[in-house]
Amino acid sequence: MIDRATIERILDAVKIEEVIGDFVSLRRRGANYVACCPFHNEKTPSFSVSPAKGIFKCFGCGKAGSAVTFVMEHEQMSYVEALKYLGNKYGIEVSDVQESEEQVRQRLFSESLAVANEYARNFYCDRLWNSEDGRAIGLGYFKERGFTDQTIKKFSLGYAPNERRAFAERAVKNGYKKEHLVAAGLVIEKENGDLADRFFERVIFPWRSISGKVIAFGGRTLRSDKNIAKYINSPESELFVKNKALYGIFEAKAAIARLKKCYLVEGYTDVISFNQIGIENVVASGGTSLTSGQIALIKRFSNNITVLYDGDAAGIRASVRGIDMLLEAGMEVKVVLLPDGDDPDSFSKKLPPEQVLSFLREHEEDFIAFKYRILADSPEQDPMQKARLVNDIVGSIAVIPDAIVRSVYIEETAAKMKVSETLLHQEVARIRQKRSEVAFRESERQARIEKFEQQSSVQEGQTDVYSIGSGCDEAEREILYYLVKYGHLPFNDPAAPEDESTVAGYIMEELQSDDLELQNPLYRRIYEEYFTVKEHDGEKILKYFINNADSDISRTVADLMAQPYSVASSFSKHISKEEDALPVIIPKLIVLYKAKIMGHAAQTLTEELAKAQESGDVQLQQQIVARLNMIMKVRKDLSRIVKRITV
Repeated sequence: MIDRATIERILDAVKIEEVIGDFVSLRRRGANYVACCPFHNEKTPSFSVSPAKGIFKCFGCGKAGSAVTFVMEHEQMSYVEALKYLGNKYGIEVSDVQESEEQVRQRLFSESLAVANEYARNFYCDRLWNSEDGRAIGLGYFKERGFTDQTIKKFSLGYAPNERRAFAERAVKNGYKKEHLVAAGLVIEKENGDLADRFFERVIFPWRSISGKVIAFGGRTLRSDKNIAKYINSPESELFVKNKALYGIFEAKAAIARLKKCYLVEGYTDVISFNQIGIENVVASGGTSLTSGQIALIKRFSNNITVLYDGDAAGIRASVRGIDMLLEAGMEVKVVLLPDGDDPDSFSKKLPPEQVLSFLREHEEDFIAFKYRILADSPEQDPMQKARLVNDIVGSIAVIPDAIVRSVYIEETAAKMKVSETLLHQEVARIRQKRSEVAFRESERQARIEKFEQQSSVQEGQTDVYSIGSGCDEAEREILYYLVKYGHLPFNDPAAPEDESTVAGYIMEELQSDDLELQNPLYRRIYEEYFTVKEHDGEKILKYFINNADSDISRTVADLMAQPYSVASSFSKHISKEEDALPVIIPKLIVLYKAKIMGHAAQTLTEELAKAQESGDVQLQQQIVARLNMIMKVRKDLSRIVKRITV
């Protein structure tokens, strides 16, 4: 974790308009900035950035937060990664505290590999553009594939010359250590200790991590010799774990998150060609079977994936079985079958860009339906073939974690195959039971957690991460707003002018006196955390919450600061500054909150009374009526108090 002092330095240096301006075109409007929201598609700007408050807020989709949470959301980074990004932007050195000697050694070694890879990228790019053979062979090949200079530079495509030690000699001469070059997979050490380039006489495709770091290379030979591997890749290293890397993910991540969809292709040129025609939300598995690590990487940005296949029926049948992993991961899977003889690279060059995109939209179909069509499309229609097809499809359905989705697919399959729906349910249950019991329980537990988190997350049009529907939410939001923004200020209670307190102290005392706590779990957590860290001054505590490591807290507090509130607005004609009316606003707010609590209790008791009347329980009815009368009296008293509170 980053030490608190460094975090404070970063947050003090950050200007939210500068951070967001790196990703979004901001336009000044009064004291704030506006733009079209980067988190959902819109034509009229509803995304607002407030430099004074240090927050952003979209009034279309409801997203809100600080510069830190913006980077986390937009770049899909963790809290620590976002802080490091901002530290780098503002020239603040960030290091994790309490590193052991081994951790320091490991970090420095990994950083050395990254530096070596970046040097190699520059070397290959330089040879492509500035050497005779690079321009004739390498650049000639890329131009023949239809790639523009802009595209070639965007993906840092390069050329490795035909000399076996060209890179190794240059790198060592420039001070790069042999152990780092070998560990990065850039060179091969022979038995006599000599170094030889891993890549020579090949065009080069760099692999980048999600943060843009060069982690590996792919090299394609341009020779027709069948004894030479067409493609070779960097071996795995501390930076490059093949089953957790995707080609093009750095270039695609923003588009995938924005469009909420990822296209999956096979090769380097498929990704590059699609990018060149404006389809940027595309990644490649790099010619190998998709892995769980790669799927997890895609899921960081979207749950929707469309797999593109060329027209090779045999290849489809072989690979279609491997995509059950996507279904098992809970992905929404679509498939597009390209015309015979085409792959994404060639197809992207045959039609104008808008027609390519239209084709993808019009021809994508549900994966289960696609599998049914492909596997059923054969001359044999005997019962055994039908049974095998049903078993194959049911096997895919069985790995889907969501029970409702499974049920829908079972219903569709039963109708298509004209088999018993009950039988399919039983078979799916049998398959799921057959899987490892330990793994099964764990997957179900994770599915329940994810479902709960999804239900608790911001829905389109909502402004918060929780909605308990108690009628008290808005009042609790206002209490938190005044607590976080003005809690440190002195407060003179009109009912007890001799008492000296603060806004926070008054709120706490009023709630404790009636044994009340906030009903919304997230609001209660923010309330309790405030009193844990209230030794900070006001500006610091607001910054603490807006930039909190807990994204739910950060998002909610930022949203609180962006909203007008009903109690304050009722006094707006009589006051010029909100804080001048705190001695009136705060007591009225607390009384209104207590009245809403009583109203909610009265509603609950009324429902209980109706049930007691239905059951004929006279004694229970009398008890409930007595409690209702008491509550109604309290509500009347509270109503009188509210009317007496004026500016």
